[in-house]
Amino acid sequence: MAGNSFGQALRITTAGESHGPGNVVIIDGVPPGIELSVDDLMVDLNRRRPGQSKIVTQRAEPDEPEIFSGVFEGRTTGTSLAILIRNTDQRSRDYSDIKDKYRPGHADFSYDAKYGFRDYRGGGRSSARETSVRVAAGVVAKKIIAAAFGGEVLGYIVQVGDIRANIEDPAAVTMEQIEKLPSGEPNIVRCPDHQTAEQMVDLIDEIRKQQDSIGGISEIVATGIPAGLGEPVFDKIKADLAKALFSLPAVLGVEYGIGFDCANLRGSENNDYFEADDDSQITTQSNRHGGMLGGITSGQPIVLRAAIKPTSSLPLEQPTVTREGETTNISTKGRHDPCLLPRFVPMAEAMVAIVLADHWLRWKSQCEK
Repeated sequence: MAGNSFGQALRITTAGESHGPGNVVIIDGVPPGIELSVDDLMVDLNRRRPGQSKIVTQRAEPDEPEIFSGVFEGRTTGTSLAILIRNTDQRSRDYSDIKDKYRPGHADFSYDAKYGFRDYRGGGRSSARETSVRVAAGVVAKKIIAAAFGGEVLGYIVQVGDIRANIEDPAAVTMEQIEKLPSGEPNIVRCPDHQTAEQMVDLIDEIRKQQDSIGGISEIVATGIPAGLGEPVFDKIKADLAKALFSLPAVLGVEYGIGFDCANLRGSENNDYFEADDDSQITTQSNRHGGMLGGITSGQPIVLRAAIKPTSSLPLEQPTVTREGETTNISTKGRHDPCLLPRFVPMAEAMVAIVLADHWLRWKSQCEK
């Protein structure tokens, strides 16, 4: 199986399945001397892990990482960094009744078409369990960009079903707004518009009780990003960011800046006009371009949005066929998210941070004087 690695100067390679012993990531290109501990990794892993609230899957995985190599006395050594996260609460028996049935919305049929053989327990390599180690790698990438140029990546939810949040300035959103309500309680839907967040939770809970699922949109914002990262042709930073987000499970669409709304505007309305500040630093009056021009960062905040489909695994009975093409019905047992968005946020942050760290290290090798 190809396609298990991502990145160039900072390169991650993952392995593992949803119902196997665990998942592992090997990270090459990590600079030496970065402080890194299991506690550092747990911050974002706790945001991704299952069982954290009533509106996510109740699979009870602690997602405790083990650092196998690349760290000595609390700092990265510059050698390959390996992190393992074991599976401890897989229930493979939940899938025994459907091993010969194709689940709607899943990769079961396409796996069989490609390999002629598959592990029917869960989603295998297509499962979101694999993203646990991506999130761990994302913590490392966040540390790299924070140390290099003060970069920060934050994700949050802007839409669930037909409920849309009002976020006036994406670059002004804070982690506190994303993770906490004004009362101090956890913001379990991770929408910084707290009044709308309550409506989102109510909708997801209603859908959950109906044994169904709901989709939505996540917005990811990177701030403090210098101008000049990215390549002008095949390795445009917008292209790498899109690939990074599309590589995550359940992503059906990605846009940046004003996105598809550009189709409604004239060029004079869509262009962001350049100006210089009091220190003669070049900037733009607006950011419809989402922080990227010609495949290279402009110095403005990078603003991306990803559309996430409703969870495909449902206890509701759905029509399907068997491997032999016989018509049948399917009801997926097990523990699944009624809405993928709250746990998607740290996954998206991780992949965006990995792209930015990779392009920063590539820029250093070519352009830094």
